[in-house]
Amino acid sequence: MMTPRYLMPFESRRALHRFTDILIVGGGLAGLRAANAVSSNQTVLIVTKDRLAESNSTYAQGGIAGVLDPEDCFESHVDDTLGAGGNLCDPEIVNMVIREGPRRIEELVSWGTQFDQSEGSLSLGREGGHSRERIVHARGDATGQEVMRAIISRTREQPNIDIWENAFTVDLLSHEGRCRGALIVQKGRRPVIVWAKETILCTGGTGQVFRESTNPLVATGDGQALAYRAGVQLRDMEFMQFHPTVLYIAGSSRSLITEALRGEGAHLVDCQGDRFMPAYDERGELAPRDVVSQSIIRQMEQTKHSNVYLDLTHLDSGHVHQRFPGIAKACAKFGLDLANDRIPVRPGAHYMIGGVAVDRQGRTSLPGLWAAGEVTSSGLHGANRLASNSLLEGLVYGTHAGESASRAAAEESHKMVALPLQHPVQQPNESFDVADVRVSLKSLMGRLAGVERRAEGLQEALDSIRSFAAYVMPYQFDSIQGWELQNMLLLASCMVDTALARTESRGVHYRSDYPNSNDQLWRRHLTIQMDVDGGHPQMSEPLDAGLRTPVNNEDRS
Repeated sequence: MMTPRYLMPFESRRALHRFTDILIVGGGLAGLRAANAVSSNQTVLIVTKDRLAESNSTYAQGGIAGVLDPEDCFESHVDDTLGAGGNLCDPEIVNMVIREGPRRIEELVSWGTQFDQSEGSLSLGREGGHSRERIVHARGDATGQEVMRAIISRTREQPNIDIWENAFTVDLLSHEGRCRGALIVQKGRRPVIVWAKETILCTGGTGQVFRESTNPLVATGDGQALAYRAGVQLRDMEFMQFHPTVLYIAGSSRSLITEALRGEGAHLVDCQGDRFMPAYDERGELAPRDVVSQSIIRQMEQTKHSNVYLDLTHLDSGHVHQRFPGIAKACAKFGLDLANDRIPVRPGAHYMIGGVAVDRQGRTSLPGLWAAGEVTSSGLHGANRLASNSLLEGLVYGTHAGESASRAAAEESHKMVALPLQHPVQQPNESFDVADVRVSLKSLMGRLAGVERRAEGLQEALDSIRSFAAYVMPYQFDSIQGWELQNMLLLASCMVDTALARTESRGVHYRSDYPNSNDQLWRRHLTIQMDVDGGHPQMSEPLDAGLRTPVNNEDRS
């Protein structure tokens, strides 16, 4: 589909300007950790499109995985991560992140994060795919809120860091093959060109592309989309992880029901009260998320019911309410007692495994641009993310990207260039309902590109997306809602394109018409990048010699 380079017109000679050493787009855990890794004698500007606390990081319930128990070991965590990853993880990246994890968790504690404790030591939980207890958590099921409280407080104390909230990043600025910063629109103000020596993308995920999602409204894939328009390589876009258990109450917003419930012993039962997971996998409810999500979908199809149920009635009621106060409160809003009622759940879009391709330092294929967190494809998760490895990745890669960008910025000088005038396009004579198109897109993605996929449905989805794009993409919006819709359409196209191309099942990508994995043909990554034809999947070479797919400029110092 035709993709404009910039979503709004501007002229650098007449625009407002701001200069900073490091620009960080996104205010979640990865972005704030990156900011705190920058040298204190360099200026940092963090731009986030909502409040600083409004990110996927804040909504994380379960915790952070790390080897903190003396009886645990790095090799076990590595093996669990590789086992969940559908034979597509990068072993070097997995090893690096997991070995660095305990240091980053201890750092959070030193910055004031109050993780739950038991008898004077950190309390460790267990989640699906993990072979032992290694998940640190806070306030029972509010880990993200507590971690973000502490790191936001620390970040605001740093005199070299400025924060712009309610500021939307429309596009990255590039000139002569290098990222030069970004075009920012703050609510009620004129657009600003932010010139940065180095830019770090930390914009999070794309869950809002789907109707059923655990993600907040801000998760519209903006970072991946603006990187794509700047010619940056995206990778593994077919791998969207669906969380198995999302509270399903017709007509209400969807709420995540943490995997830690199953780690504490909750059962999954169908509408007839039958516990079904052991029939699908010997690990039962503690199987990896892709297995549990696919099993739930099949059980729903068998029973012709809209959902399944979490059953905690066999567990101690007092412990359940103490351990999961946030979820108990969410259920109580609908007259449900978490400990004594069966809780209706079904899978929902949760975590984008694919994204901007980065190396171990967070370097992308565009000089001057780095990335960390859910916006990236780092090689850690492979084809399926292990529970509670996401905040871990954000911490480790945020640190690496911040440190690396800081070193690079020390060698760069500010360079303001006269970018060519971006002319407004011809406006259609009639307006259209942005919200209606958004709902239609989310619905078709959930129906045709969800947990189960097949060629006919994916092609139908692609045709519909192209139909929407034919009149949405050329339109010149002046609102965040319009730009978000254009980003969502672009990302949906990339996701469906690559899902259609990968004719096998692997990890979170399940093709009912190709139900088996095919290592000989498909143990490889799919990359997609802007080209003269508008961007089509470009398949990398077979990965016989290992799983690393080099980023184009990986050999730069």
